[in-house]
Amino acid sequence: MKLNPALAVQPSLSRGRRHQESDSGPRGPRDVFQRDRDRIIHSIAFRRLRHKTQVFVAPDGDHYRVRLTHSLEVAQIGRTIARALGLNEDLTETLCLAHDLGHPPFGHAGEDALQDALAEAGGFDHNAHSIRLVTRLETPYVGFDGLNLSWEALEGLAKHNGPVASPSWALAEADADFDLRLGSWPSLEAQVAAIADDIAYDNHDIDDGLRAGLLDTESLREVPLVARHWGMIEERCGTLAPDKMQRALVRDQIGTMVADVLEETRRRIDASGVETVDDVRAANGPLVGFSAGLAAEERALKRFLYDQVYNAPALHPVRQQAQQVIAGLAKAYLDDPSLLPEDWRGSGDAVDHSRRVGDFIAGMTDPFAIARYRALVGPVDLPERF
Repeated sequence: MKLNPALAVQPSLSRGRRHQESDSGPRGPRDVFQRDRDRIIHSIAFRRLRHKTQVFVAPDGDHYRVRLTHSLEVAQIGRTIARALGLNEDLTETLCLAHDLGHPPFGHAGEDALQDALAEAGGFDHNAHSIRLVTRLETPYVGFDGLNLSWEALEGLAKHNGPVASPSWALAEADADFDLRLGSWPSLEAQVAAIADDIAYDNHDIDDGLRAGLLDTESLREVPLVARHWGMIEERCGTLAPDKMQRALVRDQIGTMVADVLEETRRRIDASGVETVDDVRAANGPLVGFSAGLAAEERALKRFLYDQVYNAPALHPVRQQAQQVIAGLAKAYLDDPSLLPEDWRGSGDAVDHSRRVGDFIAGMTDPFAIARYRALVGPVDLPERF
């Protein structure tokens, strides 16, 4: 059952773009959110996600997920949920595709190192950097910087994880420019993008963790959500080859999570009495989410993945090397501004210089960061091409 159409963000009611454009003409009859989506897909930052770490730095294999494939999988799940609820699929897809644009090289290991290196200039946050990318750093147009996305897309990117009480410097800058109403909840489309991200990495990190040998089926089956689905698959299909079971498990768990989100979201909306998009923003909490039972199972799965995959001792050496690369590059560029490309150099102000260094490093792919480290600092035991 679809929701009240008034709860979906309508392109005809968009608050528009900072720089006025016509949404008709030689580039085709696309509405404002379709153009937003296409601008993300055609951006340089989106293409760079192909060579940015999702979980595994420099993985030994072709089938591990990277930021680009993760973003595509999030978009597929997000569109499915949005379609079933009658929400705006194009805005949802835009937010799903763009949600990880701001990640620096080497995933969260790289972000931690960059945050430390830039602490005196306000630090670094990948969510805020996504906004900085689409409003300032991408420059495909004549006459203005940024992608000139709609207000609804910027709001969703800024708040897809919920209201922001203490924005980072980059997000505070964007809020001053675009009045993103950081204290309120975002649209249902943005909330769908956030939960689609959770569903994607909860399940696909099982797939990659098994492939990497960090997980084994015995310990995995101790996780309640996994045990429940494992039993249902065996009852339905009997004993399967490991690769078939792995794929069936991930597929079935995604299906269960999506179905639960649909049911729980409808229940919350009925109970809340919201009738408009403004009501959604003024709500007392998120309206898109898991039921209490599945939320508990999902938290248990996250704890398991953190212990067994994200914080696995086997990954510590390569992550330490990745952090060494980011820290070394930051020090080199902070100490000697002339090492930056000329168009990345600023006026000489220390904070401005530090933030430009952060922008430059965050835009690097993993291989480019490794190559620049070797050229400017010295050897590191990471491959430049993977």
